[in-house]
Amino acid sequence: EKAVNLKKDLAEMQEWMTQAEEEYLEKDFEYKSPEELENAVEEMKRAKEDVLQKEVRVKILKDNIKMLAAKVPSSGQDLATELNVVLENYQLLCNRIRGKCHTLEEVWSCWIELLQYLDLETAWLNNLEERVQMTESLPDKLDAVNDALESLESVLRHPADNRTQIRELGQTLIDGGILDDIISEKLEAFNARYEELSHLAVSRQIALEQQLQTMRETDHMLQVLQENLVELDRLLTSYLTDRVDAFQMPQEAQ
Repeated sequence: EKAVNLKKDLAEMQEWMTQAEEEYLEKDFEYKSPEELENAVEEMKRAKEDVLQKEVRVKILKDNIKMLAAKVPSSGQDLATELNVVLENYQLLCNRIRGKCHTLEEVWSCWIELLQYLDLETAWLNNLEERVQMTESLPDKLDAVNDALESLESVLRHPADNRTQIRELGQTLIDGGILDDIISEKLEAFNARYEELSHLAVSRQIALEQQLQTMRETDHMLQVLQENLVELDRLLTSYLTDRVDAFQMPQEAQ
């Protein structure tokens, strides 16, 4: 009777493993939304816990069959053969569910990381847009233009590492058919805004550089003119002091 019960337990265990394999491993998943992906991750975590909890039951079966084999070798031998098959299938099931759970957790982590990089780069784009807008109504002063140019250039020196991560993470998920529509839409919007603002910022940078150069040249010309006027004033003052008649001087002095 004990052998019959153990045989029944082995059959039930094998049936449960078959159902678990169909439910958790053979089901086709399509992760088209973050909610679907997150639910799949949580489901696989529960599946992993469920399967690992059966380890106690498997151990009890194994111990009982060993005890029976010690008492009734003939019955125990048949059960031991079936047990080996169940143990092998159980270990395989554990490994496969662990693997799938790990894969889904990595995919979810990849998605979260992509969102974090997009948030960082979006904040940078907002900052860049603000700096560009600040250059559109500057006072006509050398210091103001120079400060605006330096401020814009400091933002443009932003490293490209984050954009590289966005491109690689997005492509990895899209290649796996995971959230591909959502990610493609996000990347398209981000890249379009990045290209537009980058070109606008570089154009403003060039315009400010040219404006600054013109203002410096004008400032230099005014400085030279001022120095010449001071020198001329000094010269004319000396003429007046010496009571020199203008008609006695060269034409340019007159």
